[in-house]
Amino acid sequence: MKFDFDKVVDRHGTKCLKYDFAKERGRSDDMLPLWVADMDFQTAPGIQKSLSDAVAHGIYGYSEGKDDYFQAAAGWYEKHFGWKVEKEWLIKTPGVVFALAMAVKAYTKEGDAVLLQQPVYYPFSEVITDNHRRLINSPLQQIDGHYEINFEEFEQKIVEENVKLFLMCSPHNPVGRVWKEWELRKIGDICLKHNVLVVSDEIHSDFTYGENIHHVFASLDEKYAAITTTCTAPSKTFNIAGLQISNIWISNPELRARFRAEVTAAGYSQVNLMGLVACQAAYETGEEWLKELKIYLEGNLDYVRTFLKENLPEIKLTDMGLFDVTTFSFIPVEISR
Repeated sequence: MKFDFDKVVDRHGTKCLKYDFAKERGRSDDMLPLWVADMDFQTAPGIQKSLSDAVAHGIYGYSEGKDDYFQAAAGWYEKHFGWKVEKEWLIKTPGVVFALAMAVKAYTKEGDAVLLQQPVYYPFSEVITDNHRRLINSPLQQIDGHYEINFEEFEQKIVEENVKLFLMCSPHNPVGRVWKEWELRKIGDICLKHNVLVVSDEIHSDFTYGENIHHVFASLDEKYAAITTTCTAPSKTFNIAGLQISNIWISNPELRARFRAEVTAAGYSQVNLMGLVACQAAYETGEEWLKELKIYLEGNLDYVRTFLKENLPEIKLTDMGLFDVTTFSFIPVEISR
């Protein structure tokens, strides 16, 4: 390999949540930190170089992305997912979770019902309940070792609870499902039928392998795009979560105006300079690094699968085609007993 993913980098003493805050979280210092959504690999060299150049400049004032930033992000999604976006659709935020909270506030009122599919990334629940909306759960079903959507219950919950907004995780964290096109279309048709808006968190879109294909939900039909806020970011893909940058795409002008108004009301304007620099560099220079990373991760998956089979057969590995770097730095799926 061109890139050395075997290199061990000591992160202790770097103020990282993963290794330096175990005691503050009520855990022992020697506990394996498998609860933090970042990897222990150094990011791509092109990103490091661009950040180093920005630091060397010595002035870190208010900044904004120009056309080359948009072209980098848009080019990535067109090349890898066949999704063509427009510049005016883009709103940058300091992370996808922030965007989820803004969407809940923009598209619903206090007391409204917001739907999710548990088990799901815990901030989904927090942005609903902390903003005084009603959390409605249509749980995923584990069938024959993998997770599926109960579409009958999904629609029933929407009707019975008068759901206004659906927070979708695609690909799904933590169960590892890469939703098939027909599943996404069924979700879209149900939401259109009952006037439910969709916020699609697609931050793990780059981590699919084999025959699994990530479909950008909004790209499947203009009718779906008209009800959808699509949340993307380079943070999980390139291990730059601490730089807090995400790209939110909203083609519907009314929804975009409502979302932007909430971001403005929160007192937020320009994103982090280093986040801008890293994001552009990632999409312009990081493709080769990512290809090798995924090969390395697949090797780690094979290792874990074999280890569990030989040493801990009571633990079942749910393998659904997504490298879920939020569960372990190298384990791509949910583990359950």
